[in-house]
Amino acid sequence: MDLRIFTEPQQGASYDTLLTVAKATEDLGFDAFFRSDHYLAMGSADGLPGPTDAWITLAGLARETKRIRLGTLMTAGTFRLPGVLAIQVAQVDQMSGGRVELGLGSGWFEEEHRAYGIPFPKEKFARLEEQLAIVTGLWGTETGKTFSYEGRHYQLSDSPALPKPVRGKVPVLIGGHGATRTPRLAALYADEFNIPFASIEDSERQFGRVRAAAEAAGRGADDLVYSNALVVCAGKDDAEVARRAAVIGREVEELKANGLAGSPDEVVDKIGRYGAIGASRIYLQVLDLDDLEHLELISAQVQSQLS
Repeated sequence: MDLRIFTEPQQGASYDTLLTVAKATEDLGFDAFFRSDHYLAMGSADGLPGPTDAWITLAGLARETKRIRLGTLMTAGTFRLPGVLAIQVAQVDQMSGGRVELGLGSGWFEEEHRAYGIPFPKEKFARLEEQLAIVTGLWGTETGKTFSYEGRHYQLSDSPALPKPVRGKVPVLIGGHGATRTPRLAALYADEFNIPFASIEDSERQFGRVRAAAEAAGRGADDLVYSNALVVCAGKDDAEVARRAAVIGREVEELKANGLAGSPDEVVDKIGRYGAIGASRIYLQVLDLDDLEHLELISAQVQSQLS
């Protein structure tokens, strides 16, 4: 089971804080550092000192880390034109030596679009499908040849389709709870399918849909990696779990029901239950980025039992 650290910087984090967490992620043996792609805090968080851009952040981390994978859950399809995104991601991949992964979603948080003057189109899913076709098409075009695309929302003409990712393509993650369109897109374009903040039962059901869609598209169901993203709140005893839950404004029992919370053994047991239904990778949503002792505990007493 791969364990990856997943952060939500829009809730309040500077680049320096993210760098500190990414270096801890690497030093403590986790597989990857991922971040969300949002420009506005959610809930009661003040969001200070203000938003950081996902791909600018990852470009910096690409030069400051050596081993960990770097990526997004999920890049908002509404924020960037697909040709520009393909260039940005390929460049950051080159800067990292081939350690980048692209999670790409349709974009959903209308309020942040209004706050920063970003268009929020009604037909987001159709745009996402064209974006996936364009980004993967640009990367997959043989060097020296050109790529053209005529879609309803995007048109490209005789693109040189440069630059290229280090290994020819960047792994693509698609995720979500949709019963029909999401599995179909994952079957067509994804290297990994991720379901965020879902129960074991809902995850098993959605994994089954994606596996069936992959086979219907002529792929093997096991060609994709299946993963979950879940909030984590671990502690060496009940008091430490309660303290960490209070810091992030959550209740312990709610966290145990909907995430990975409790003692290291409790967290390991629940991760094992996700593994039993097909997940081979867990994104640990870490909400208190100043608590590096939390990461140390997970590394020493959770990850050590899963390796």
